[in-house]
Amino acid sequence: MDPVEIARWQFGITTVYHFLMVPLTLGLGPVVAFMQWRWVRTGNGHWLRLTKFWGKLYLVNFIMGVATGLVQEFQFGMAWSEYSRFVGDVFGAPLAMEGLLAFFFESTFLGLWIFGWNRLPKRIHLATLCIAVAGSIISAFFIIVANSWMQHPVGVTLVNGRPRLVDIWAVLTNNTALAAYSHTITGSFAVAGGFLLGIAWYQLWRRRRDGIDTVDDRGRVIVGESASDATRDALDHQVWLKALRVGAVIAIVGFAGVAITGDTQGKLMFQQQPMKMAAAEAACETGTGFSVLSIGDVGSTNCTGVKAVIEIPGLLSFLAHGDTHTVVTGVKDLLPTYEAKYGTTLPTGSIYGVHSGQKIDYVPDMQVTYWGFRIMIGFGALAALAAAVALWLTRKGTVPASKWLSRLALFGILAPFGANAAGWVFTEMGRQPFVVAPNPTPGGIDGVFMFTAAAVSPGVSSGELLFSIISLGSIYAVLLVVEVVLLVRFIRGGVVSAMPELAPDAAEPASDDVLSFAY
Repeated sequence: MDPVEIARWQFGITTVYHFLMVPLTLGLGPVVAFMQWRWVRTGNGHWLRLTKFWGKLYLVNFIMGVATGLVQEFQFGMAWSEYSRFVGDVFGAPLAMEGLLAFFFESTFLGLWIFGWNRLPKRIHLATLCIAVAGSIISAFFIIVANSWMQHPVGVTLVNGRPRLVDIWAVLTNNTALAAYSHTITGSFAVAGGFLLGIAWYQLWRRRRDGIDTVDDRGRVIVGESASDATRDALDHQVWLKALRVGAVIAIVGFAGVAITGDTQGKLMFQQQPMKMAAAEAACETGTGFSVLSIGDVGSTNCTGVKAVIEIPGLLSFLAHGDTHTVVTGVKDLLPTYEAKYGTTLPTGSIYGVHSGQKIDYVPDMQVTYWGFRIMIGFGALAALAAAVALWLTRKGTVPASKWLSRLALFGILAPFGANAAGWVFTEMGRQPFVVAPNPTPGGIDGVFMFTAAAVSPGVSSGELLFSIISLGSIYAVLLVVEVVLLVRFIRGGVVSAMPELAPDAAEPASDDVLSFAY
């Protein structure tokens, strides 16, 4: 077994799993802070209920995100030591900033928010959450700065074959980082919007199913109150309707932001990593047309038999250059350029192991990049369309009584998550065979790149890597079950799961509530 392939699978599994938590944390945090701000400003009870309920789900996700993110740091040193040596002088600065500045504020002030209910003045308590959320957003910036340097190295000079940081400002203002960061933040809001929409739809549907809310002859809601559960009152209806409509608006605005920032990021990728974008479009031949659907051996290096079934003339040029006539270089014409610049075979030496002298395949896995790109766009657009439909269907104050629409709304939560995960996979897989991609733009630094085959720790065996991937995979599977069970329990419990004082037996809070200390 190839240690490089096992190490890549290990890092890919753990990173994608962790990244499922990241966008929800980044997107839901500001929403909860907004809800608490509205409660502090207005004193309306429904804003307090919204803050408590969504804040509890935010905490579950945040805790899981921290637990799974810590693994990344250890992998750098244990499985990817050669990579760490190569990038360490550059990564040290942004990662130190993330740990000492952003993560410190994030964890400290979130703790104050958790334990500060009914202990801190309302405005100070709100400020602790705002600082914690700001810490998360800043933390994401430094992480993306580090990752974007791998996509487009800047601000360094080569010393004895290794990059040495000479301009931290160039690294922090890397145009690749700025585009990726804005894309990530807007994508996170799309995730949070879909999360609010799906759960709130489910709660409103339950009120319809249980006969609490009905509709009149014109389809307008008649809000009722449960005779057996005082917590499912008129205010409860207002909570879920507000959450649904706020979530739908956030989802639509988030997708609009994703489209705008994605266009900027795509244009940069065409300049900085032309092979990645050519593979993403299955653009084997140089031209201007965008392939909506291609068939054939999309995974082949030489594009054998690849044919565009549906093609839009000029659109590929618009995505790359902003016009409809500038040609985009295809895979077949890019290959000789890459081979002339970076060689046709890997260098020999112990650092490359069994890959020494192996022929370099500069075309990333086209099946992954091609379909990953389309899944990213398709799922994102589908979620935004669903949000717009939800706004229309709930214009009269409630959701339809259809059970299947309710299930569809819940499953729809997964669409923006899928879009984010597919985009991350596309970005990372499309960089291959480089772990640090070269900078071909004018002013780029010659020689600052690293092949993935040279990045794995030389002292780690295939068996050790296989053991670690099985162990981590098993642990992550358990954590996934734990998170889903907690989220489902709190969602089914409704507002009372976050505000047990509203329950008739409030004097005896549920003993199995692992977050009861926070409320």
